[in-house]
Amino acid sequence: MILPILSALAEPTRLEAMRLLGDGQEHCTCELMQKIGATQSRMSRHMQVLKQAGLVSDRRDAQWVRYTRNRELPEALNAVVDAVLGAAQTASLSEDQERHVA
Repeated sequence: MILPILSALAEPTRLEAMRLLGDGQEHCTCELMQKIGATQSRMSRHMQVLKQAGLVSDRRDAQWVRYTRNRELPEALNAVVDAVLGAAQTASLSEDQERHVA
């Protein structure tokens, strides 16, 4: 079960979507699209991959689909997701610092 999770998180758009969902709130596709800068079809495809990996739950609300981080994911897998998100954040900060030094 860990390989589909790591595979899903290996893509930058999906990783950013998971970071945004990390606040514990529900987010509609339109909000994720705007914050990430993705088209509706691209965002929907990425969210479907996250859903198939068991990382997100969705709820239809009229024409919108609202996503949350899967609250039923086992604790050990949540720890893996948190570690990947933390490592990505650290790497991003390091890259920013290197750009400012150069």
